[in-house]
Amino acid sequence: MKMLFLATLIIVGCIVAGLFLWRWSDHQADRRIGASLAATQPENPAQFDPEMVADLPEPARRYFSFTIRPGTPLYTVAEIEMVGQFSLGTKESPDYMAMRAHQVLAAPEGFVWRMSARNGPMSVSGSDAAADGMSWTRFWLMGLVPVARISGTDDHRRSAFGRYVAEAVFWTPAALLPGPGVVWEQVNETTARVTVTHEGIQQSVDVTVDAEGRPLTVVFPRWSDANPEKTFKLQPFGGSLTQFRDFDGFRLPTHVEAGNQFGTDAYFPFFIADITGITFPSQLASGR
Repeated sequence: MKMLFLATLIIVGCIVAGLFLWRWSDHQADRRIGASLAATQPENPAQFDPEMVADLPEPARRYFSFTIRPGTPLYTVAEIEMVGQFSLGTKESPDYMAMRAHQVLAAPEGFVWRMSARNGPMSVSGSDAAADGMSWTRFWLMGLVPVARISGTDDHRRSAFGRYVAEAVFWTPAALLPGPGVVWEQVNETTARVTVTHEGIQQSVDVTVDAEGRPLTVVFPRWSDANPEKTFKLQPFGGSLTQFRDFDGFRLPTHVEAGNQFGTDAYFPFFIADITGITFPSQLASGR
């Protein structure tokens, strides 16, 4: 019996050690991708001039005039700290978890979002990421049990691309200035549509602004399997933006609520975030 008990302890110990090593490998991958994305920011970017957007549709001009002050260095990469609520449930039973997350956003190159969330004794942590032609979702229960491991599919990469292009509208407007791979068009008097093309993937996002150019809602057709059929298809995704603050020449939302089926009766915001800080990699490198 003693030998059996000892053998069982050794096996369990090996399994736990293997899981810890697996989790550590995920952390290392997150950090590696985050660092590579931060490095895509030019050290001495151009400064914003309203003439850069003079030929855009009027709602798009308003958007840029509100979000970027003239003379602001055009940082296209941001590091974002956030707290809030995150739901893995349904509209009827959201069971929100208290969330804390760190994100490196570098559209169109990619993003990495590292999150931990807790509801009572239950905790979930992990990351969503996309870069270098790949993407992943990796989440762990209680920091030890893998509960979601999705990567390496074209469907997942396309879905991730939609997410971080839309988030660029929130937090890195300089990445959406007109240029190669970025086209703006007018939808109506208050809404402009930006279409971003990168590495064979294309995503359009509609931005609705107020009279000052403040972005109020961001809506786009997202390639997603968040539906009862669990089948990838285009379906509405969107969010509302409030509580704008200045961050080194950018005026950005610090409260975001977003979810699937935006604009329909099925919508509920599974992602509710309050931004606690936004920094730019070039500033960190130079000590500003």
